[in-house]
Amino acid sequence: MSASELSLLGRRRFAPLFVVQFLGAFNDNLLKFALLFLANFGLHAAAPGAAAELATIATGLFILPYFLFSALAGTIADACDKARLIRIVKSAEVVIMLIALLGFRIESVPLLLGALFLMGVHSTIFGPVKYAILPQHLRPEEIVGGTGVIEAGTFLAILGGQLLAGVIAPWQSALVAIGLAMLGLVVSLAVPPAPPAERGLAIDRNPFRGTRRIIGAARAHHRLWLAILGISWFFAVGAVLLSIFAPLVGDVLGGRQSVATLFLLIFSIGVAAGSLLVNTLLHGKVSARYVPAAALALAGWLIDLCWSTHRHARTATAIGVRDFVAMAGNWRLLVDLAGVAVAGGIFVVPLYAILQTGSVAAERSRTIAANNIVNAIVTVALVILATLALGRGIGISGVIGGLGALTIPVALLACGLTPDTRLGRLLGPR
Repeated sequence: MSASELSLLGRRRFAPLFVVQFLGAFNDNLLKFALLFLANFGLHAAAPGAAAELATIATGLFILPYFLFSALAGTIADACDKARLIRIVKSAEVVIMLIALLGFRIESVPLLLGALFLMGVHSTIFGPVKYAILPQHLRPEEIVGGTGVIEAGTFLAILGGQLLAGVIAPWQSALVAIGLAMLGLVVSLAVPPAPPAERGLAIDRNPFRGTRRIIGAARAHHRLWLAILGISWFFAVGAVLLSIFAPLVGDVLGGRQSVATLFLLIFSIGVAAGSLLVNTLLHGKVSARYVPAAALALAGWLIDLCWSTHRHARTATAIGVRDFVAMAGNWRLLVDLAGVAVAGGIFVVPLYAILQTGSVAAERSRTIAANNIVNAIVTVALVILATLALGRGIGISGVIGGLGALTIPVALLACGLTPDTRLGRLLGPR
């Protein structure tokens, strides 16, 4: 992390937003994984099929609000003071976590799923705000660094929430989440005002018409649309990888759950490192200079990870982290995974910076909301495609290789963001 990024963490125009975002992402994952652990090791311990079904339902309920309410959330964020909206959202988070605590105490799955859905609504509303507010509070040369810090913090918060859910009781997770939600509410009071750029904006309450309108507006800007597609691809690939870590480690590599945790740790820290490194590479300039190269590196690391896992000889008995790391051939797997993560961080942060600075100020939240909708669509589509591939016997290594192969055309499309190159001019707008 550079000195300029560190200095942002000491400034009121950035630090409170960072803390609020970090705590919210932590709570999202703490609640979700506490529910999954309750199902796997408590309510449905004797019925793994039911636990897997609940995991699918939980994921779907958390993503559903992005489809239903992103357009409305983006419009509200453009119409209101974003700092005030953050405080409203954080107040709602405290109530949601109280509902979750009740659900854990009486072991009510419907109540817990309801709380998870409401946290999805919370994240849907907060999503456009957290990025749209940055250009209002940061100088242009701070946008890439600030975005990188937000992304790094988000992935570390996701990691922390998942890990904590695995070591404390589910109802204790809810108590922790309530405390963090209250802390987030208090910190949100320090977020500086961020008034709307346009007063009197009409709010369309029809979710389908609103969704169609904001996606159409985003598609009209070629550069912004390419950034949205790139961001969506990154998060879709990340979602697939996170979903296959456990079966990859257990079924293919012969490792215990602790090895899967190691994979999650390397991936999260790697994305955070890449998110911070790119600001140093760009010297604070909003630019897509390294985006195509990062996409190609992402593709290469994925393909090599595929090759490494395909050739891996599964051990006769499940092994822990110490034995796994001691096997020389496994270091290539870990390096591949770290390469995927670092390349992903370098790839996605400039795209978010382009999305923030390239949007019209009065429409910035709606543009980011359009990005969130496309993210959800691409992620769901890629997860379904990966599931079908696994069902046809392609195998986890084949899925990883497929992700790498499909990332190559994404790298070519990313060249459209660099109009100063020959390939960029060829792929740019006509």
